[in-house]
Amino acid sequence: MPCKEEDPGLPTAQGKHLGIFICWLLGNGCLFGFNSGTATFAGVCTIAAVFGIAEVLFASISCFFELLCVVIYTFVFPKLPIVKFYHYKAASEGSMTVNADLAAGGIQGNSNPSAEEGPVFHERLSSKQVLLQNVDYAFDMFLIYTLSLSIFPGFLAEDTGSHNLGSWYVLVLITSFSAWDLVGRYLPLINRIKLTSRKGLLAVICSRFLFVPAFYYTVKYSDQGWVIMLTWFLGLSNGYFTVCVLTEAPKGYKGLEQNALGNLLVLSLLVGLKFGDVLDWLWLIGKGW
Repeated sequence: MPCKEEDPGLPTAQGKHLGIFICWLLGNGCLFGFNSGTATFAGVCTIAAVFGIAEVLFASISCFFELLCVVIYTFVFPKLPIVKFYHYKAASEGSMTVNADLAAGGIQGNSNPSAEEGPVFHERLSSKQVLLQNVDYAFDMFLIYTLSLSIFPGFLAEDTGSHNLGSWYVLVLITSFSAWDLVGRYLPLINRIKLTSRKGLLAVICSRFLFVPAFYYTVKYSDQGWVIMLTWFLGLSNGYFTVCVLTEAPKGYKGLEQNALGNLLVLSLLVGLKFGDVLDWLWLIGKGW
């Protein structure tokens, strides 16, 4: 039979051999990476380790400067003369406004003749004095986040025992902690269940360290349901006690003292976070690494 003639209108295949050669090169390139010797593998691991160490160092430096900023803002910034000047200026203007309002209502604000010389201001407590009066509250914040971060998320993500949820298990635990932490932050709005006793807060917050043996033995001997329930209580107590401390501590102080106390409590919180991150590694002891 005569051969079928090609349609001259169809494009002709060009570069076929060049395409085959390029695919051959690409294939060899992939195989070389998987079948190289020890030196290449060590080089890749070294590069990965360098980037990992650099990331850890960057995070550590960032946390250090964050803590440094909080310390400077708490202890150094309020002592600057320009800051004190504007604080007193604001207080003076506020005092004059109040006296003017009282005078407009027919009430004599101050019958002391020396008041014409200017309002008398009471010196605010220093940050050190505020801290000494609220050491227990600062210690509360430190303990709350040291305990929480020593378990969440590292332990929950790496050592959660046997379960049937597969890769969803860790996601369920982290979501449970976050959701119940949010719930716990709104519970103090109910006055009947809000804990206001300073000694009571310290005692109950210290008792939260019972979560450590509870998680250890639950993961080792129980199933996933008990671990999820413990995670609920961990998140709930974290949010609840945080709000209780932050709302009770500033009571009885002036505005500037409240600001100083708030900064001190945040500093305690950040230090607790860092200690919790360090303690999180203790769960890996005896795991064969």
